[in-house]
Amino acid sequence: MLYKKDGTPITRAAFPATAVADAPMRITADVYETKAYGPGDGRPEGSRHHLLYQAGSVVFQSEIDSRFTPAATITSVTPATGPAAGGTTVTIKGIRLAGVSAVKFGAAAGTALLVVSDTELRVKAPAGATGAVSVVVSADSGDVTKTGGFVYS
Repeated sequence: MLYKKDGTPITRAAFPATAVADAPMRITADVYETKAYGPGDGRPEGSRHHLLYQAGSVVFQSEIDSRFTPAATITSVTPATGPAAGGTTVTIKGIRLAGVSAVKFGAAAGTALLVVSDTELRVKAPAGATGAVSVVVSADSGDVTKTGGFVYS
């Protein structure tokens, strides 16, 4: 039996607790982190690999979420039009684009994806039906859509 400080019993339904918005998560496998180091620290350039969380550790969800890059954003698609036959090289500008692994024009995948920088990538538009389609960039952090971002003519 459980009791309050004054000795009164506590029922299961009256247990003094509140739900936690930032749920604790149990880590199921060892998780390592790689950090770069460079000139000026007395060692050659490279990276070091160390244990961040040991399997069985309990970590709040917010801490896990903070370890991942926020989703990308698309600020522009240039040119915004191209022939229905496809083949137009399109430049997409935005933020956090370095992790993009695929680009779709509607349901069709773009080809020859080239990540130029964290703020720019280039991709060839596939063939598509006449009209506007959404441009979707895919990364580990999730998909981001520019609705009506490209128009096939």
